[in-house]
Amino acid sequence: MQQFTATMNLALELAAMSAQLTKRVDSPLSFHGISFTEFLVMHHLSLANQQCMRRVDLANKIGLSASGITRLISPMEKIGLVQKQKNPRDARVSLVKLSESGERIFNEARVTFEQSCDSVFENLSDDEIQQLRKLAVKLV
Repeated sequence: MQQFTATMNLALELAAMSAQLTKRVDSPLSFHGISFTEFLVMHHLSLANQQCMRRVDLANKIGLSASGITRLISPMEKIGLVQKQKNPRDARVSLVKLSESGERIFNEARVTFEQSCDSVFENLSDDEIQQLRKLAVKLV
């Protein structure tokens, strides 16, 4: 049996931690009728100019393919969290905008997300959280 390198083991451990983190924040967000991935979409839209982004840019922020973001956004659009918008400059470019209802749900879900994150990281000091953030930035 071949041994894994330290970097291979780290990648596997980070993937497992990511899955656990997603699970721990995803469950409480379901109270608001959204998943963690949908929360991420709403977060990025809330930060965007006029709360609107090109689908391709949103896909890159979330780490999905163009078709993956379309599959994610379609149900969000049907329940009124986001809206399609036409790009006045280029009809080929598809835009997504956070709806008023989506903004309200996102703001409510932010409180739940904050509580979940506080719970996940409760065993770390403020200094340890800052160190972890600095290390994480170096990976991307």
